[in-house]
Amino acid sequence: MTALLEVRDLHVSYRSRTAASYRALAGVSVTLARGEILGVLGESGSGKSTFAASLLRLVPPNGAITRGEILLDGADVLQMDAGALRQLRGKRISLISQEPSLALHPTMRIADQIGEVLRAHEVHSAAERRERVVEILRSVFPTGAERIASSHAHQLSGGQRQRVLIAQAIACRPALLVADEPTASLDPSTQHEILLLFRQLQQQLGIAVIFITHNPALLVNFADRILVLYGGKAVECGPGETVLFAAQHPYTRALLSCAPPFDVAAAADSKMMLPVIPGTAPNLAVSMQGCIFEPRCPERMDKCQTREPANVAFENGHEAACLKYGE
Repeated sequence: MTALLEVRDLHVSYRSRTAASYRALAGVSVTLARGEILGVLGESGSGKSTFAASLLRLVPPNGAITRGEILLDGADVLQMDAGALRQLRGKRISLISQEPSLALHPTMRIADQIGEVLRAHEVHSAAERRERVVEILRSVFPTGAERIASSHAHQLSGGQRQRVLIAQAIACRPALLVADEPTASLDPSTQHEILLLFRQLQQQLGIAVIFITHNPALLVNFADRILVLYGGKAVECGPGETVLFAAQHPYTRALLSCAPPFDVAAAADSKMMLPVIPGTAPNLAVSMQGCIFEPRCPERMDKCQTREPANVAFENGHEAACLKYGE
């Protein structure tokens, strides 16, 4: 498969109110093929949302992309001017944010909100836009597309609002859809429906998807590959089933052990207490030597305190950054 997206050595930092600087991403690299689903997995503070925002150059004002390349079809997003970015966002790359109730305008009807995307990138009359909006909504709603188009956000359920954001994101048939925790506020049944919708759109439209989550169970039988982030660094990456069921990095294994069973029935019947990863997340305002996971790692060695691990390659494109596999 031809590479659609190449992220090379991406570094992002933020300034705090006291003018101190801390890193959010440090040297993240990943490649995404056309039509591929990449899961990005990690606990809160690992850099997942910063990674998503960076792909569209939407890092907040107190943040800065300090190094790296983000190549979409060979063009570096970090070198684009304002006009090129306007054409990129919504047309070539679309972002679905975490909370649909905040992302949708409270006083605009759904048809008008989706129509704004079409008006920004395509030439349509008002009547044509309305017809196109209903057509888009029919692709994500089994029934009631016309009613949804005429509704306001507060008249819809959480699952319906999330489907509206997906419809808005695919309006111009982008090549890449970036979904930042899109099921975080939904119940398990609705989460499953949204995952099926993503897979359906990926198959029908050929859209590549970056699906960001803290819940590994959502990536089972869904993600083609998984990138695991910890403290702003990529610690493991590989085929979805390999990472989930044969993880090599101690952090990935610890994270998976803290998740409920992947099997829905087992999760419902289980009364066992889930373990937690001991210690606290790293302070990214402080420069540290060695492996960033070392203070919390049950397999740490003396050399982990002073030597930063490089990626070690396993089979089938599976990589992990851990010193126990070599220097």
